[in-house]
Amino acid sequence: MEFALIPLLLYFLPWLIALIRGHHNAGAIFVLNFLLGWTFIGWLFAFIWSFTYVRRYYA
Repeated sequence: MEFALIPLLLYFLPWLIALIRGHHNAGAIFVLNFLLGWTFIGWLFAFIWSFTYVRRYYA
């Protein structure tokens, strides 16, 4: 069971990075990663997107 956790974390790494950074498109990154992450290109696109500019909203 524990061996399955590491590949799962690597698969969702772009989404986790987006969450940690507070990315304004974290939900869209999750959907892209979930649907197309199995292809290397989809995973790479989500990974790069998770490092793009984070829009901050100040009240």
